[in-house]
Amino acid sequence: MAGKLYGIGIGPGDPELLTLKAVRRIQEAGVIAVPGKVKEDTVAYQITVQAVPEIADKECLCVYMPMTKDKDALEKSHEDGARLVAETLDQGKDVAFLTLGDPCVYATYIYIHQRIQEMGYEVEIINGIPSFCAVAARLNTGLVEKAEELHVIPASYQIEEALKLPGTKVLMKAGRKMGDVKRLLMECGQNVVMIERCGMPGERIFNSAEEIPEDAGYYSLIIVKE
Repeated sequence: MAGKLYGIGIGPGDPELLTLKAVRRIQEAGVIAVPGKVKEDTVAYQITVQAVPEIADKECLCVYMPMTKDKDALEKSHEDGARLVAETLDQGKDVAFLTLGDPCVYATYIYIHQRIQEMGYEVEIINGIPSFCAVAARLNTGLVEKAEELHVIPASYQIEEALKLPGTKVLMKAGRKMGDVKRLLMECGQNVVMIERCGMPGERIFNSAEEIPEDAGYYSLIIVKE
C-alpha cells in the first residue's frame, strides 16, 4: 500500500506558531521532505526542528526548488520533486513536506502536491498560519475591518494597478524588485509598513516606504493601507 503525502504549513517563522495538527503529522510521518538541496540549510527545517526535534533523526527528502521564473527550469524541478516523492510513497512511507506559511498561499509545494494527486496517490494539506496574519499580529493591528477589502499581491510582478485597489494590500515576494516596489509605494501616498523575517532571528520593522531598504531579504512582507 502506497504512503500518503502531507503538505504541512509550518507558519511564518516562529516555531511556536506550528499548529498541534502539524506537529502530530510531522511526528507520525516516516519521512520528511524539505525544499532545498541540504536539509540543515533550509529555513523550513531550521524552524520545524525547534518545535519537533525528533525530525533530526528522520529520513529526509531534499527537493531542490530554484528561485527562478524560467518556466522550463521550474517545470523540471517540479517533475523531479514529484518523482522523488512518488518513489518514497511507493515504499509505503508517508511523507510530510514542510513548507513555510500556508501551503495554499504562493507555496511552491502546491506544484508537487498537484502532480502527486494526479498520479493517484493520497494527499492532504495541513494549513499553517499565513505570514500576513503573523505580521499583522506582530504589529498589534488588524488587517481589515468592517467592509474593507483584503488583497494579497505577488509584488515581483506589475503592481501599479494593484496599489489602486481599495482596502488593505499585502505585498509578498518582492525579491529583486524591492527597489521598484519602494519607488511605487513612495508615490502612492498610502500608509506602509514592512517586516523582514517576521518571527525569525534578525527580524526588522520598517514603518514607512522611505525606510524600506532596497536590498531587503526574501522573507519581507509589506502591508499597505489607505
